[in-house]
Amino acid sequence: MWDLIYVALSLVLLLFAGDALVRGAVNMSLRLGVPALIVSLTIVAFGTSAPELLISIQSIFDGVPGLALGNVVGSNTANILLVLGIPALLAAMHTQDCDTRSSYLQMLGATGLFILLCFMGPFTWTSGLILLAALAAMLIWAGREASKHRANGAGDYDDDIEGADPSLGWAKISFFFIAGLIGLPLGAKFLVDGSTSIARGFGVSETVIGLTLVAVGTSLPELATTVAAALRGQADVALGNVIGSNMFNLLGIMGVASLFGTIPVDPDINRFDVWIMLAATLVLIPFVFFKVNISRLWGAILSVAYVIYIIVVLA
Repeated sequence: MWDLIYVALSLVLLLFAGDALVRGAVNMSLRLGVPALIVSLTIVAFGTSAPELLISIQSIFDGVPGLALGNVVGSNTANILLVLGIPALLAAMHTQDCDTRSSYLQMLGATGLFILLCFMGPFTWTSGLILLAALAAMLIWAGREASKHRANGAGDYDDDIEGADPSLGWAKISFFFIAGLIGLPLGAKFLVDGSTSIARGFGVSETVIGLTLVAVGTSLPELATTVAAALRGQADVALGNVIGSNMFNLLGIMGVASLFGTIPVDPDINRFDVWIMLAATLVLIPFVFFKVNISRLWGAILSVAYVIYIIVVLA
C-alpha cells in the first residue's frame, strides 16, 4: 500500500519539479544572453540526471553494481524513445529551428566510447577517469559556445520562446532552479524505492530492474521536463535536455560511479542492450540533420518502439 502511495506522490513531485526546472533554465538563458539550448545541455540535463547518479552510486554501496550499468543503458534508451515519444504525442515539437548538430555528434561519440569500454571489460577507476575527461571536454565546448554567443551580442530572442519572462527576477529564477533540482531527485528516489519494492515482490531480477523499472523511474525527470518544454513550444530545451542527459549519463554518471567501485558488464548487455541504445541514438539523425519535426506520428513510432524493447527485455 505504501509503495503505491510513494509512486503516486513521486509522479506529482516529478511533474512540478520538471516544470520549475524548465522555467528556471529558460529564464536564466534570457538573463545571461545564453541560448536555451546551451543551458538545457548543461544545467537542465545535469539536474534531471541526478536520480541516475544517486541510484548508480547507491547500487555500488548496496553490492549490486550491475544495476548501475543497466540503469545508464536503459535510461539512455528510454530518454530517446520514451522521453521524446510521449511529449510528441501531446504536442508536436518543431525542431527545424534547433541547431543541435554539434551536441548530437558529441553524444554519438560518447556512445561509441561507452560501448568500447563495455567490451574492454568491467568499468574501473581508469574507465571512470576516461569518461570524466570526455565530459570535461564537452563542458569546455559548451562554455566556449556560450561565450561566443554573448560576445556576438546574440540573445535578443525574448519573444521567440513561449512562456519566457525576461524580466523575471533572480530570486524567482533561483527558486525555480532550487525547487527543480531538489524535487527531481527526491521524486525519483521515492518512485524507484516504491517501484523496486513492488517489482521484487514479483521476483524480477536486479538486471531487469535496472534496464526497465529503474531506468524508466530515473528517466521520469527528463520526461517531466521534456513534456513541460514541448507544451510551451520550447523544442530546443526538449531536445537539448535529452542530448545533454544522455551525454551526462554515459560520461558523468558512469565516470563517477566507476570511481566508487568496479562495475561488471553483463554479457547480455553487450549482446543486445548497448546496440539498442546505439540504434535509438541514430534515430535522432532525421531530427538533427534534416530538420524533420518530431510529429505525433513520430511520437507514436518512438513510444511503440520502446514498448517493444521492454517486452523483449522482460521476455
